[in-house]
Amino acid sequence: MTTSAAAAPDWESLRVRARDAMSRAYAPYSGFPVGAAALVDDGRTVSGCNVENAAYGVALCAECGLVSSLVASGGGRLTAFTCCDREGAVLMPCGRCRQLLWEHGGPELQMDTATGIRPLAELLPDAFGPADLRRAAVAHSGHDAPEHERPRTTPMDAISVIRAKRDGTRLTDAQIDWVIDAYTRGEVADEQMSALAMAIFLNGMDRAEIARWTAAMIASGERMDFSSLPRPTADKHSTGGVGDKITLPLAPLVAACGAAVPQLSGRGLGHTGGTLDKLESIPGWRAQLSNADMLAVLRDVGSVICAAGEGLAPADKKLYALRDVTGTVESIPLIASSIMSKKIAEGTGSLVLDVKVGSGAFMKNIDSARELAATMVGLGNDHGVRTTALLTDMSTPLGLTAGNALEVRESLEVLAGGGPADVVELTLALAREMLDAAGLPDADPAKALADGTAMDHWRRMISAQGGDPDAPLPTAREHHVVTATADGVLTRLDAYAVGLAAWRLGAGRARKEDPVQAGAGVELHAKPGDRVTPGRPLLTLHTDTPSAFAYALEALENAIDYAPEHSEFTASPIVLDRIA
Repeated sequence: MTTSAAAAPDWESLRVRARDAMSRAYAPYSGFPVGAAALVDDGRTVSGCNVENAAYGVALCAECGLVSSLVASGGGRLTAFTCCDREGAVLMPCGRCRQLLWEHGGPELQMDTATGIRPLAELLPDAFGPADLRRAAVAHSGHDAPEHERPRTTPMDAISVIRAKRDGTRLTDAQIDWVIDAYTRGEVADEQMSALAMAIFLNGMDRAEIARWTAAMIASGERMDFSSLPRPTADKHSTGGVGDKITLPLAPLVAACGAAVPQLSGRGLGHTGGTLDKLESIPGWRAQLSNADMLAVLRDVGSVICAAGEGLAPADKKLYALRDVTGTVESIPLIASSIMSKKIAEGTGSLVLDVKVGSGAFMKNIDSARELAATMVGLGNDHGVRTTALLTDMSTPLGLTAGNALEVRESLEVLAGGGPADVVELTLALAREMLDAAGLPDADPAKALADGTAMDHWRRMISAQGGDPDAPLPTAREHHVVTATADGVLTRLDAYAVGLAAWRLGAGRARKEDPVQAGAGVELHAKPGDRVTPGRPLLTLHTDTPSAFAYALEALENAIDYAPEHSEFTASPIVLDRIA
């Protein structure tokens, strides 16, 4: 069994596995042995063979055994499938088995057929699935059913929905339900959803639209359940900032204090870094875990940081990547629904939101941040998740690094009992909020940092996900130092400019399929309030692409302000407000 996802199906290897399974078939009555094999979205391969019975009607097809193996070994979604007969010739699954494969692979499942590789949607058009069953149940239950589960029966088209929002019209529940469902299934193209996202960005949504949009995102996939864990669950989400590595020390810290932290994280969006991109700079560490693996790590370690599974709010996974490359990241309705659809579907008992405010955040002013925080807190509590929010400053980068491996290195300093004061302060503030929400108000996160307990949990968490906590972190090949040009007090170091520079150096992505450089980013040698002199290093730029330096320096041209030496400077507090 493999443990890491392959870039593309190795069809010949998969056919070999199917033939191997066929050799074990029990087919004494038909004399027609069948074997099947499939890839799973986490890289595993599962297989099955047909098992006949003297009572002919209870015979099991090879696909039945394959799906049983899938579920018994941790679940997940099938991504590629093949089936063969005694001679190794490719077979087409029967109608019942196509339905079985649809349940666990969906329309995108790649099928090996005699006429080539084809998606399952072509082999089972207009398929019956879980969504139809939910709608049928709702139809019998009447208006007492949850709003987002009511039937969606009105035929629509994407252009009509786009035009409605473009023209400032409120989207109906039926329009929202249809467009989310159709986009998830691939009926609405990326270009069309891009246009709709831009219309939402420009014209907004009211509270009812946002609630319905969020509910439709949740309904697009599965919901997780952590009720079997022996400790309460608490999660945290940041709206994104520059140098925001807080999740890395926070998750093991809260676990060390007695809560379970199922931290589903994302990748970089725009000028802000992504937690998964940062952690993937650790050799061997993997972001993709099956639900069973995630639960096992939570039981053993108490914290896990991983990507949301394919089945969790799949509509958001597609839209999240699209927003990053279409200039629609900063939309309050899209931010709120993206975050809360995943967090509610995740199944955590409590949630603390870190809503960033300032030039390096998506929310540039306190009023917008409060609006976003209140929207998300309301969505969470309405769905039974105890939710609070802290509004925190992002006018200056958090800590002294913005990048991937650079921020992991700084997080390790915090876990070792050191690190920048602002990172430590915010880590402890969020930890206390999470522990209080989880019913553990007497836990002392400062003690867990000081005595090494949090570091122990970090090492176990990284190891549990295949990472080597002792491996050297990657470094960039090229460096450029930016020095002070004045004598006095540094009064401004613009977070957005630093984030943009890090992105241009290779720490972020311009397109959703782009790779990131693990060692790229910006290292800070001074923060606002520090005394500087001409020639003193302020920043070091890191990249593997020296041609990127000029582009990054352009982003920093107006990022730094100075005041005379004896000028008074008052730093903004880290925590600006609390919304509950």
